[in-house]
Amino acid sequence: MISKARTAFSALARMRRRLSRDTSGLAMLEFAFSAPIVLMIGLYGVETANQALINLKISQIALSLADNGSRVGLISGANIEQLREIDLNDVLVAAKNQGSSIGLTTNGRITMSSLEKDSSGTQRIHWQRCIGTKSGTNYDSSYGTTTVTAGTDTTPANAGTLAPNGMGDPGAQVQAPTSGGVIFVEINYDYQPIVGNWLFGPMRIHYLASFVVRDNRDFTQIYNPSPTATRATCNLYPA
Repeated sequence: MISKARTAFSALARMRRRLSRDTSGLAMLEFAFSAPIVLMIGLYGVETANQALINLKISQIALSLADNGSRVGLISGANIEQLREIDLNDVLVAAKNQGSSIGLTTNGRITMSSLEKDSSGTQRIHWQRCIGTKSGTNYDSSYGTTTVTAGTDTTPANAGTLAPNGMGDPGAQVQAPTSGGVIFVEINYDYQPIVGNWLFGPMRIHYLASFVVRDNRDFTQIYNPSPTATRATCNLYPA
């Protein structure tokens, strides 16, 4: 009986020594432990890079729209630029097309405003136009009226919403030049993640951009000659 026990113990000892020298499954074991960590780091990197690209794209769209809005219009015989409803529609559709790859007007809203200052130094938001199907306090304009969906347009110009401090985030407001105007663009967008919201959580991207109107623009009104164009309300164009 003792002999059998010694034999069994000896066999176990030999097996232990053999297993201690066996490293054939070591790499697989290490991979099993490290794979989840490597995967999480990889997903984090991909999502972070995508966020940076989307932020850049939206900022460029905001800048492009503000720039286009400050230039567009019909030059009359007196070398005065008349801003028309169709011009506003064109630049907003251009922004919509620029953001089509990320569903900008499906998952967000763009608001374009005209900040103007008269010869007496009084500053107002004369009109606002918008495009995009998102609605609510996170998407509506943070400035001016709350009826953007109707395509606000005060007539005459001196009836617009007073904005003595200009438009923009606190400490970074922009103001219009005297007897001139600034096109101010605001974009709010729900970020669409690659791997889901579980990694970073829901995210709203918010960008502002503005350009001074450089042409000799007629600020009295937005013209809408025949055939008339429909005002760019938030639901004018399907997302």
